[in-house]
Amino acid sequence: MTSRSKNDSVYQAAKTTDSASGTCKRMPMVTIRDVAAMSGASIKTVSRVLNNEPNVRPEMRERVLQAAHKLNYHPNMAARSLAGRQSYMIGLFYENPSPNYVVNIQTGALDRLRGEPYRLLMFPVENFKEFHGKMIAIIRSSGLAGVILTPPLSNDPEIMDELDQSGVPYVRVAGTEPRPGSPCVAIKDMIAAREMTRYLLGLGHRRIAFLRGNPVHPASNARFEGYCYALKSAGIPIDPDLVIAGDFRFASGLEAARKIFALNPRPTAVFSSNDDMAAGIVQAAHEHGIAVPRQLSVVGFDDSQLASIVWPRITTMRQPISAMAYTATDIILNLLENGWNTEEIRNVELDHALIIRDSAGPPFLANMAEKEDA
Repeated sequence: MTSRSKNDSVYQAAKTTDSASGTCKRMPMVTIRDVAAMSGASIKTVSRVLNNEPNVRPEMRERVLQAAHKLNYHPNMAARSLAGRQSYMIGLFYENPSPNYVVNIQTGALDRLRGEPYRLLMFPVENFKEFHGKMIAIIRSSGLAGVILTPPLSNDPEIMDELDQSGVPYVRVAGTEPRPGSPCVAIKDMIAAREMTRYLLGLGHRRIAFLRGNPVHPASNARFEGYCYALKSAGIPIDPDLVIAGDFRFASGLEAARKIFALNPRPTAVFSSNDDMAAGIVQAAHEHGIAVPRQLSVVGFDDSQLASIVWPRITTMRQPISAMAYTATDIILNLLENGWNTEEIRNVELDHALIIRDSAGPPFLANMAEKEDA
């Protein structure tokens, strides 16, 4: 058998079908040996090409890459780790009940990893306080090369202490507490919330309710501070009856809305700490026959997909969640490539933006509606 026919047989082996049944047989796993056989290169040379190492002739590199493409060969990252080579796993840890937030975080990280040899592992954490002392064990058992933390884990000193001890590079998303040697990607939550509250004040609202998020998330507290700052600056005292507890879930928006609707007089606007809860308020308003924004203005925070598909579409403050995850992943890749150098640790602050849609309007609409209903 000639070398050419032998190489062709390797390719055909991966495509074998059962002619009697017409169904595909299970394809044998393509290995680096198959790539070497098809390209006529040694296994060592193939390994150097696939790892983008130098000292390989251009024509040989091209032959290896063509063979790998034809065979649809992809290196086994787990096998590399077991062989004592570099790990190609990045762990993303989150404790956030909003599915929109989690999807945006994951999308941003995966967008940055496209074309890279690294893979993303998602680690949901049900209770970060109970998570203490488990980080290093998870890192070792999963073979993680780097870690991305989202809130509230990104602000927990015990978890960060564990990571510092492990020596594994990590980046924080939406970290509000400064941490020497710990890179962070965030926005200015307090300023963003202040701007949203001022927007409602500019529309003429003076009785503005605020729906807080989970208090263990520092961003929730920062947004409440921005709300308070804007009201105080306008000479409006903080009414504790207008501050409602929530937990970032859609269901908590429904529950909070019923408390808000029972207030007398009812607020003319509600500022929700995220879009999920804002959508819950909008739905509850529909159920109670309260027109939004004709009788009640509702605004949110995040600019998740949910904000643009409910009706009316929700005015919100855009937090670039996907871009934050993308940037955090980019920093991790740089750290893995260049080493953990605290002199190069950087914090990145991304811009927020007010997105005006249909769920907020002047309060006189609410007053007119109440007179008509009377």
